[in-house]
Amino acid sequence: MKILHTADWHIGKKLHKHDLSEDFEFFIGWLSDFIKEKEVDVLMVSGDVFDLANPSSEARKQYYRGLLKLRKLDCQLIITGGNHDSPAMLNAPQEILRELEMHVIGGLPENLKDLLIPIKNASGEIELVIVAMPYLRDADLRSAIDGQTYEDRLEAVRMGIQQYFEQAAGLCQENYPGIPAIAMGHLFAAGAEISESERDIQIGNLAAFNANQFGEYFNYIALGHIHKPQKLNAAVPTYYSGSPLPLSFSERKDHKRILLLNTEVGWEPESIPVPAFRSLLKISGSLEDLELKLKDPGNRKDLESLIEVELTEENYNADKILQLDTIVSNFELEGFRIVKHRVNFRNRIAGASEIYQDKKLEDLKPKDVFLELINRQDYDEKTKEEILSAFEELLAETYQNESV
Repeated sequence: MKILHTADWHIGKKLHKHDLSEDFEFFIGWLSDFIKEKEVDVLMVSGDVFDLANPSSEARKQYYRGLLKLRKLDCQLIITGGNHDSPAMLNAPQEILRELEMHVIGGLPENLKDLLIPIKNASGEIELVIVAMPYLRDADLRSAIDGQTYEDRLEAVRMGIQQYFEQAAGLCQENYPGIPAIAMGHLFAAGAEISESERDIQIGNLAAFNANQFGEYFNYIALGHIHKPQKLNAAVPTYYSGSPLPLSFSERKDHKRILLLNTEVGWEPESIPVPAFRSLLKISGSLEDLELKLKDPGNRKDLESLIEVELTEENYNADKILQLDTIVSNFELEGFRIVKHRVNFRNRIAGASEIYQDKKLEDLKPKDVFLELINRQDYDEKTKEEILSAFEELLAETYQNESV
């Protein structure tokens, strides 16, 4: 039996206000072709189907279009909810999808037995059982108890996760004795390496769950939430598939993948690289460096390349900030788009609170503070006069508005 493990689709994701819906369309098309070619029997999606709990109507349409495309492939689909997903929204079409051999578990059900999904082979025999454990919310894991310390609450969260997986293992053993079992999960495990696109989970990630607490019953643990693909140190094969698409510039160098299990071979998955449909580029340097690099940012992919620009200079210079804005505004190169730009001055300017440490705020005059700041810049006298004149106009206008 062939089983695919993926997670963190984040349908509806925007990267610096740039819609990534085209990226998902490319991915779902590629995934469908792969499933058909390899004759995959089961597809597992371990949480964070959507990027928002209340996704847009277009994101929902894209989700259902993807399900219809996958449905034509004679492949069972198992989806669990993540911390970004709304359990109620995912569960709404649950009964209809189940008739189409699509199992969706948006949130923890009242009866844990509902997490168990038996998988039958061509002969109609149960060959595998999958525990579709969704993201476990705080309310699922513990009740607030007066007098507990913060560390007590974190430990309660960790123990709550462990107990649910232990109960699920017990139900598998009771209802499907001798049948191999896979557990899905959506959580932060200790030792996992994160990127900037993951949002806080399980009390700010401080309640990191030790992967050995999954126990030794399951043959494979299919995890979601961490976008960087990686294997965890655990008693059984435990993997984060990672997100199939780069969701932040910090993931631009990740080798995106899905994981393919072949139970006839064993329980260590094969890593299947996902093609890069779009490039995320980070360009940094001085103004001269940026202008040169932006003339030829790199090779184009199927989709428009997105660029993050960072101006790096030794000392603060307002003129260079203005020049950077001009470069970004005038940038036009087919197949490339700047979606974010920022400035990094290595020698930070001291603020008023640092310059006037021995004085109270109410004793300072705005003009004196401003003069001190511009005197620290490398401006000629004419420029200083123009800047000061503009400041005085703004200051006068502020006083006039306050008196009205």
